[in-house]
Amino acid sequence: MDGAEEEDSSRMGGISVPPPTNSMVSPLLNDLYQFTMAYAYWKAGKHEERAVFDLFFRRNPFGGEFTIFAGLEECIRFIANFKIDDEQISFLRSTMPKCEDAFFDYLKSIDCSDVEVYAIPEGSVVFPKVPLVRVEGPVAVVQLLETPFVNLTNYASLVTTNAARHRLVAGKSKILLEFGLRRAQGPDGGMSASKYCYMGGFDGTSNVAAGRLFGIPLRGTHSHAFISSFMCADEIVDKTLSSADGSRTCEDFMSLVRSWFNKLHWTDGFKGAFGETNQSELIAFTSYALAFPESFLALVDTYDVIKSGIPNFCAVALALNDLGYKALGIRLDSGDLAYQSFEARKIFTEIEKEFSIPGFGKMVITASNDLNEETLDALNKQGHEIDAFGIGTYLVTCRAQAALGCVFKLVEINNQPRIKLSEDVSKVSIPCKKQIYRLYGREGYPLVDIMTGVNEQPPKVGERILCRHPFLESKRAYVVPQRIEELLKCYWPGVSGKQREELPSLQKIRERCTSQLAHMRPDHVRRLNPTPYKVSVSAKLYDFIHFLWLSEAPVGELQ
Repeated sequence: MDGAEEEDSSRMGGISVPPPTNSMVSPLLNDLYQFTMAYAYWKAGKHEERAVFDLFFRRNPFGGEFTIFAGLEECIRFIANFKIDDEQISFLRSTMPKCEDAFFDYLKSIDCSDVEVYAIPEGSVVFPKVPLVRVEGPVAVVQLLETPFVNLTNYASLVTTNAARHRLVAGKSKILLEFGLRRAQGPDGGMSASKYCYMGGFDGTSNVAAGRLFGIPLRGTHSHAFISSFMCADEIVDKTLSSADGSRTCEDFMSLVRSWFNKLHWTDGFKGAFGETNQSELIAFTSYALAFPESFLALVDTYDVIKSGIPNFCAVALALNDLGYKALGIRLDSGDLAYQSFEARKIFTEIEKEFSIPGFGKMVITASNDLNEETLDALNKQGHEIDAFGIGTYLVTCRAQAALGCVFKLVEINNQPRIKLSEDVSKVSIPCKKQIYRLYGREGYPLVDIMTGVNEQPPKVGERILCRHPFLESKRAYVVPQRIEELLKCYWPGVSGKQREELPSLQKIRERCTSQLAHMRPDHVRRLNPTPYKVSVSAKLYDFIHFLWLSEAPVGELQ
C-alpha cells in the first residue's frame, strides 16, 4: 500500500485492505437510481442473480490515442470496506419511504464477499472499448458499485493521462512539479490530482497532505507576498547563520551579500546586468537564505527578473557559497520564460567562469505561470534553459477535457450474454464475459488488443490469429504474435478462493506507467496526429456479437 498508512484494515474473505483514502467514499456516494433498481431487483426476486458488468470508456481524452488506467486501488479499498450502517439505512428509509422494511434489512446485511473483480493493472496504457474492470456478483450488489467505481476511475484516469502527456512533451530529463492544490476542484480533487499526477510521471507536489499520505516528494519555495513583505534590513537583524568558521550574524551575512553585489557591479563582464536593484527584494532573499541556507531557491519576478531578481539572487547565492552552502536556483513565474531562462543561464555561467565557482552555471531554473501541454511544446520548439516546470491549473482541472466518460454496462446475467444497442454504433456494448490479450510484434511494440470469450482458447505465440473490428466487417487482419500478455487479473476474489493479485505501491504503479509508455510505438503516443491503436475481437466473438444484435433488435416493417 502507499506511503504512510495508519488506518485499521477491514477483513473480508481473508483479505486485508485499508479503507479508502477519501473518507467521503461510502455506499451512499451513489446515484439514487442504483438504490431504486436494487429495490426493484429485490422486489422481483432477482437480486441474487449472478451478473457481469464491464467498466470501460469509449474515446481517448485530449485528442490523443492512449489513456492511462488509474483508480483501481481505491475501488478495491471501497469494496473491501463496503457496509451500509444503521445511520445510512435510516437516511435511505427517509428517502425511499414506500419501500418495504425487509428491503432495508437486506441492504444492511450485504457486503462484497460474493463479488469478484478482475482488472487491468493500474498504471497500464489502455484503449477504448476494452474493459478496464470486470465485476461479477449478485446483480443488486454490483449495481450499487457502478457509480462509485465510475467516480473513482474516471477522474483518476483522466488526470493521470494528462500528467503522462505533459511528461511526454517535457521529456525525461526535466523535473515536473504539480502545483495545483489551490486551483483543484475542492480538497478531494486536490488530493486525487497530487496522487495521480505523480503516478503519471510528475516528480513532486506542493501538497503537504498528499506528501504525508502517499509519500510523494514535496517541493516549494516562497510566494511574491514574502518578497513584498520586506522593506528594510532591520527586519532580519536577529537571525544568525552557521558556517565553517563559526556563526555569522545577519549583519555579517548582509555585508557579505553587499560585498558580492558591489564586486559584480564593478566587474567588467557584469556591469550591464548589476545596476540598481530593488533593495527590499535583496533583503527578502537574504532573509530566506538565512532560514533555508541549504535549499535556497528564489522567486525572482516580483519586481523585474533581469534588472532586479536575478542580480539580487546571485549576490545572495555567492554569499552562501562563501559560507559553504550551495543555492538551488530560481523560479520564473511571468513574462517571456524562454528569454529569461537564457539570460539567467548566461549570467550563472559567466559567474562560474569569472570566479571559479564549480556548478554555479548549472543552477536550477524553474518555471511556472499557468503552464500547459501546449506551452511546454512551444518552449521546446523555441529553445530554453529551464530545468523544472511547476504546473497547476491546466493539469489538475484537466481544462482541455472535463471528463473521460467511463461507463459500466451489463454484459452477462445468469450465464446469458446481454447487449446494449444504440443507433450510435459507438455506444453498442460488447456482450459476454471476456478476457483481453495484448499481442506484441517482432519489434517489441504492442500491435493490437483482442477480446475473446472466456471459454475460448487463448491465443498462442507464433500462431496466426484473425483480429476483427467489433462492428465493421471490412476491418480485419491476421496477426502472428511474438509475445502475448493477458490483461485482466483478479484483484478481488471475494470468497471464491481464486488467487489474488497484490495491490502494488504507488511507486510501482508509477514505474509501470513510465515503462508502458516507453514500450508503445511512438506514433501511437505522439502529441500531433497520433495513430489509432487497434482494438479487436476474435472471429468467434465477432460472430456472436452480430448474432445477438440481430436477435435483440426489433424487426422493422415498411408500410
